[in-house]
Amino acid sequence: MKIPLLRSAFLALIVPALALAQATLPAKKVVFTSNQRLNETEIAELRRAAPSLNIVFPNRDNLAKELADADGVVGGLTREQFLSAKKLKWMQITSAGVENFLSIPEIKNSQVTMTNMKIVQGIEIADHAFGLLLALTRRIDVAIKDRESETWRTLADYGPPLELQGKTAVIVGVGGIGTQIAVRAKAFGMTVIGVDPKDIPYAPHLDRTVWPDRLDSVLPEADVVFISAPHTPQTEGMIGAAQFGKMKRGVLFIAVSRGKIYDNNALVEALRSGRVAAAGLDVTETEPLPRGHPLWKTGRVIITPHIAGRSDGEGARYFELYKDNLIRFAKDEPLRHTVDKQAGF
Repeated sequence: MKIPLLRSAFLALIVPALALAQATLPAKKVVFTSNQRLNETEIAELRRAAPSLNIVFPNRDNLAKELADADGVVGGLTREQFLSAKKLKWMQITSAGVENFLSIPEIKNSQVTMTNMKIVQGIEIADHAFGLLLALTRRIDVAIKDRESETWRTLADYGPPLELQGKTAVIVGVGGIGTQIAVRAKAFGMTVIGVDPKDIPYAPHLDRTVWPDRLDSVLPEADVVFISAPHTPQTEGMIGAAQFGKMKRGVLFIAVSRGKIYDNNALVEALRSGRVAAAGLDVTETEPLPRGHPLWKTGRVIITPHIAGRSDGEGARYFELYKDNLIRFAKDEPLRHTVDKQAGF
């Protein structure tokens, strides 16, 4: 009979003590290395969502001081900043690509969890990819140039516009961006083949997928090749002269993820030979693309200055991911969009 009484007395003592101990633990600190275009209302909402966190937005002058005892950061870090953040457990990168950070050995080989925007940016980049494609298939690129000279050409001068219905798209990289490209391609009535190192479950927007070691076997089927893979040691230069040589004559080439995945000079030669009929490029091997580079003048090429990841809708998606991951970090729950630092994505 005395045991329940003893247990009750023990709990009456220990529970308040544990609560007091938790209350006196220092709050986890998360530093935004820039304000990421957040306004005061959004900043206040983030703090309300994760009240147990100490969320700070330092200016440039006191950033180093705030990083010294930071548990998490939202935004980028230099090598020196990373080494100074001795308590760091989490980095939220504000882009889909993480290769610049993983080029720092101390970051890549650390136990710090990295999260990124690999799914958040898929929508606008896929839209951009199709904007480039449709400008080429419907000869809009030619019409824009004619506006400068106020020339109304005949259809015979333009060459026949193309329809996408019944064409085949090969999408190199079926992550957050490539999946959104596949959804759009299927909606246009295309046959869609994905190339990805992961085993991708059945999805109605993909007719089939192959591993990268089978890339060369599907390139001859492509009417359009999309590049939407992350830049890793495995993907760098994976589309070279040999791969362009396997594509059917007249293929269209669209690159919207990273410019080092394809050999820019090999693309120039493929354009000169007519193997590639036209290209839409938001990314190039060197950025900005230097003046005088043959891609500026060779064939039908649309070049945009790496803007595919920008849109009027991105801010809301970024904000929701920040908020969700801050809440998860505060509660020690699994974070969203975790990066495999050794794989590079």
